[in-house]
Amino acid sequence: MDNSSLRAPAETAVKQCLNLQSDESCAVVTDDQRKAIGEALYRVAAEVTDDAVFVRYPPGEQHGAEPPAPVAGAMATADVVLAPTTKSLSHTEARTDANEAGARVATLPGISEGVFLMGLDADYHRIEQHCEDVLAQVKDADEIRVTSPQGTDITFGIGAREWHMDTGIVHEAGEMSNLPAGEVFLAPETADGTFVVDGTMRPHGKLDGKQLTFEVEDGYVTDIDDPDIRAQVEDAADEVGRDAYNLAELGIGTNVAVTELVGSVLLDEKAGGTVHIAIGDDHAMGGDVHAPIHLDGILTEPTVYADGEVVDLPETNGD
Repeated sequence: MDNSSLRAPAETAVKQCLNLQSDESCAVVTDDQRKAIGEALYRVAAEVTDDAVFVRYPPGEQHGAEPPAPVAGAMATADVVLAPTTKSLSHTEARTDANEAGARVATLPGISEGVFLMGLDADYHRIEQHCEDVLAQVKDADEIRVTSPQGTDITFGIGAREWHMDTGIVHEAGEMSNLPAGEVFLAPETADGTFVVDGTMRPHGKLDGKQLTFEVEDGYVTDIDDPDIRAQVEDAADEVGRDAYNLAELGIGTNVAVTELVGSVLLDEKAGGTVHIAIGDDHAMGGDVHAPIHLDGILTEPTVYADGEVVDLPETNGD
């Protein structure tokens, strides 16, 4: 792919989403496998400000793994951080510390050049409005239930946890977003039931008719019918015990520009009208569990109820 084609999405990220200013510093953090995207972002950032740096390191071993200390240091001292990386930095202390220091952060975990082009060809102010519409319907509910034709029937207790919006508009100090963006999400206090993933989930990518079933009790996954995903969670459990099985996230996609799943969790979990449910780490989204994994599974045909009332979900046809 001609690297010049990456300029337009890079401009969307740097200018519309992050609103980088000429008197601000910017750190573009990438790795050896996402170098082209990192360089495209750096070129645009360097045209806006003289205080831009490009930091590259070998890909992390797994999503949520901490970056090297010099990378974390660059993140913590910048006004704006853009992180296109193979393994996600979203759920890391480095990202949290950067936000707490006042940085505006956009992580682009697992981003490919194709997803970069497709996912940032969107009006993020419109996506922000869809996020606000969904949030208004769920924010005061004590209980969220999700069902699907594939067999999902799971109920989440919200408790004192707060909902968050991932709008892609990161204009205030201390804010963070994934890019591509578009979701409303939280770390529930508890969950019980069954969820069936039929969309996308690592390490399989797009499932194309395959279904993955998870049983949940008292906020922990108790059964995983897929051996590959089970092995990932078991490996994490060797390090942190039961916390690896934590039911970490409930998210609702609001990006109506994503009209079909492509096999990238980063993009597919944002598709309007989908739901994603994650296992593992939730400390970065208001929970209290630290784990070396955060595995999202996407449900393509969910019905969401907030205290028994059906939630009106945005649709990928643009409505």
